[in-house]
Amino acid sequence: MALKASDYARLATERANPATRHIDRLATRRIVELINAQDALVAPAVGRESGRIARAAELAAEALRRGGRLLFVGAGTSGRIGVLEAAECPPTFGTSPRQVRAAIAGGRASVFRAREGAEDDERAGTAAAAGLSCGDMVVGIAASGITPYVRSALGAARRRGCATVLVTSNPAQARGCADVVIAPRVGAEVLTGSTRLKAGTAAKLVLNALTTAAMIRLHKVYDHWMVDLKPTNRKLRLRAVRLVAELGRVSAPRAARLLGRSGGHVKTAVVMARLGLSRASARRLLSSHEGSLRAALERR
Repeated sequence: MALKASDYARLATERANPATRHIDRLATRRIVELINAQDALVAPAVGRESGRIARAAELAAEALRRGGRLLFVGAGTSGRIGVLEAAECPPTFGTSPRQVRAAIAGGRASVFRAREGAEDDERAGTAAAAGLSCGDMVVGIAASGITPYVRSALGAARRRGCATVLVTSNPAQARGCADVVIAPRVGAEVLTGSTRLKAGTAAKLVLNALTTAAMIRLHKVYDHWMVDLKPTNRKLRLRAVRLVAELGRVSAPRAARLLGRSGGHVKTAVVMARLGLSRASARRLLSSHEGSLRAALERR
């Protein structure tokens, strides 16, 4: 897909922002206030995409429920946001690194050092989708909507029967390239073309909502508690004990003992505490309710 200068000139994120003209003449405090005022436009723009974000979350939940994988694909800032989202899922929701992954143009080194030309590598984008199959899902992140690496990855994923989503800030460029296009209209950037700003913030908000809603649908949240977290450090171990104490209605020392007996699995420990079951019985009960702590406690 050879892109012309006119393709980029049409992008909303490449236009000059009249609100930030002469920003280089302003006092530092005024610069910061102006950036903040522009940032305030992002959340409402994302909110207007709620229906499409919900649809994408349902697709993600369905893919993961059936044993599929979720892959985030992006270049530059967009790629790093995808890497961050994938990295956060295992400790927060107990997913495996195989279930939720990310691919960034230019490979791992691009997470730490910009390789801007990598976004034009269509062959690498196609390769990013290698190994995927029907039942998997790919979320492309591209502020411009026309990043060759991302578009190629989405095209390859669609040919393999994967569900596809594109997160962009330029909806006019994204028609027909994914099953769901999520396109918050954030407008021109504070600095012309610097999509690490409003477009990047919008993408992060979208992915936060998408993955969190999907994981809630997969019973990884009880009420507002992250009950599938992995207690892999001191902070998370202490949080897990508090969860078991709060939800299991037991003292902190007893919660710590139950958590140990459960193998560090919060939901199992809570069921053991509330229903007086053994570890094996608690796990069987959870399994019979597809991992839903609420359903297990209410014996539905």
